[in-house]
Amino acid sequence: MIDLHLHSTFSDGTFTPEQLVKMASAAGLKAISITDHDTVDGTQEAADAGAEFGVRIVPGVELSVFLDDFNFHLLGYHFDWCDQTLNAKLKTLQASRSRRNSVIISKLQKLGLGITEGELQKISSNGQTGRPHIARLLVEKKIVKDIDQAFTLYLRKGKPGYARRFIYHVEEAISLIHESGGCAVLAHPAQISRSIPVLEDLLRHLKIVGLDGLETYYPTQRGSFLKSLRRLAVSHGLIETGGSDYHGDIRPDTAMAGKNNNVVPLTVLDQMDHHFHLNTQ
Repeated sequence: MIDLHLHSTFSDGTFTPEQLVKMASAAGLKAISITDHDTVDGTQEAADAGAEFGVRIVPGVELSVFLDDFNFHLLGYHFDWCDQTLNAKLKTLQASRSRRNSVIISKLQKLGLGITEGELQKISSNGQTGRPHIARLLVEKKIVKDIDQAFTLYLRKGKPGYARRFIYHVEEAISLIHESGGCAVLAHPAQISRSIPVLEDLLRHLKIVGLDGLETYYPTQRGSFLKSLRRLAVSHGLIETGGSDYHGDIRPDTAMAGKNNNVVPLTVLDQMDHHFHLNTQ
């Protein structure tokens, strides 16, 4: 088994890359990918731990992108995480996140909520800070009961604490991943729509602009819906990937792959490797 969708303390997860590798090893996983939001800063730590504990590390990242009226997530895999252009583009996204955090904190302060940017930095000391960290701060200060309530009352689009940030058009993001040697995968399609015709239209367009894969294996994608996604992947010539989207304590109801019947087969990685080698020959 494998898990190609994990988040560490370098974005909005609660475990370090090394801790995730140790957990993966204990769970019998053969390979993992840490797909932090807008950053690859945890990759080296993961690679070092992977070498020690016998877990293969696939370089990964998760990007927020847009296409027309759709905002969704794109996963990048198998790229050169030291690529200068890639890292420069990621720095642009990181700066946008930082500016948005300041705007959100200001909005929440105007609502009378007693939180500061200094307190937010303590929540996320070494990674990319975003709305989940602000939600955790609101929980810690007992302003809301849990993270879901923080988003429902303040942080979701349309709520008083929401603020937009810069994200790349999906075509530019796919090109960025390709130019750094990787493959681009549409993340958790169920979060975009559970309508197969809607997803098919989206995939048809994304395939034209270079999409390589579809995240078919995902905790909320099961039964007939999973079968439909797998058929879509085959019909559009896309590789299949999968993972848990494990964030640690921030999402206690989601476990790393291998638990709660969340199984991602090793054949997924074999398929990705085959695609990668075909496109680098």
